[in-house]
Amino acid sequence: MSLGLLLLLKFLLMETTCNFMSFIPYGRQDIDQKDIDSVIRTLKSDYLTCGPAVEEFEKSFASLVGCKYTLALNNATAALHLAVKALAKDSKKKVLTTPITFAASANSVLYNNLEVDFVDIDPDSYLMDLDLLEAKLDDFPNLYQGIIPVDFAGLPIDIERLRKIANKFNLWIVEDACHAPGGGIDTSRGYEMCGGGNFSDITTFSFHPVKHIACGEGGMLCTNNEQIYSLVKLLRSHGIERSVGGDKPLWFQEMHELGFNYRMPDILASLGNSQLDKLDKSVKRRNEIAMIYTDAFNKMEIKSQLQNSSCTNAYHLFVIEVEKRDELYNFLRSKDVGTQIHYVPVYLHPYYESLGFRRGYCPVAEAYFEKCLSLPMFPTLKDSEQRRVIELIGEFFGS
Repeated sequence: MSLGLLLLLKFLLMETTCNFMSFIPYGRQDIDQKDIDSVIRTLKSDYLTCGPAVEEFEKSFASLVGCKYTLALNNATAALHLAVKALAKDSKKKVLTTPITFAASANSVLYNNLEVDFVDIDPDSYLMDLDLLEAKLDDFPNLYQGIIPVDFAGLPIDIERLRKIANKFNLWIVEDACHAPGGGIDTSRGYEMCGGGNFSDITTFSFHPVKHIACGEGGMLCTNNEQIYSLVKLLRSHGIERSVGGDKPLWFQEMHELGFNYRMPDILASLGNSQLDKLDKSVKRRNEIAMIYTDAFNKMEIKSQLQNSSCTNAYHLFVIEVEKRDELYNFLRSKDVGTQIHYVPVYLHPYYESLGFRRGYCPVAEAYFEKCLSLPMFPTLKDSEQRRVIELIGEFFGS
């Protein structure tokens, strides 16, 4: 290879590296040496799965959120699947959720051969509109068996009011708190962490890389119900359990339910254990970033998610609503700022349209979708990077 070609390749590599390093993503995991050391210890141990790191992670998470039972799983979709499977009792009754969520929230209903339905969102909080929920249940009191609310972007739903509605119509609740580890809300019983389980039957969490606790993949199911916990624990590992004692040999095991392989490896759990130590700091930093964004966009008269003084918003996302959303998205990308759209209303995906859903079903969600844009939000976002994002949005709108 000629010297000239070598120099050209070196230049191109430097340019690519510089461009990558200057790019601001909408989300980014925070991995430090402590995390790396934790994983290395597990790699050098006797257990890579079904070992002590998973049990430690479950106990630490239960202590964090204040619930009795936790089950670590290989992802949050598995947690949602098992949650609905454990609670669903009537194959003829539907389950309600929000259209503004990742598809897994609704898919978990379909996995269990049930029908899903949607309740439109509140235009300011972007959460399931509880007034519309109650009205829908009043109109069809015997059509539904459960509700899957979503703590969208990190903002907890009014879980106490939702519990009262659910009790009125004999419904179960699976709280999808995948955006909200470290979040919580004031209730008549005191402050309730997302996952505390005093009002929801089951709560689920995600440990995807852009979430607060980054395990690579992973999920957690939380409940205060021992019977539910025993069932989902059995289902996590093929429905098989060991039975020792009496005349049975140590190797004996038998299958009691048709279960799944939803186990979390110890490698992921060891990363989760070290990541848990940073959760409080992460939520605090995310709220600092959100306050700066909110102040700046209030001055620009740009709408963002409603602030609620009775809640701790975990701020997985910071969402604004703007005209010319796609143009702004492309403009920011051209300036090396990554943003994302959260979300296409679930029922507008082609698969759900094949089930009979049509545009216009949840008009507030659709109006939100046309304008929503998630901005960079992660604890290692630098002040200078955030200023750059704000200045570029101001430049785009001439503010």
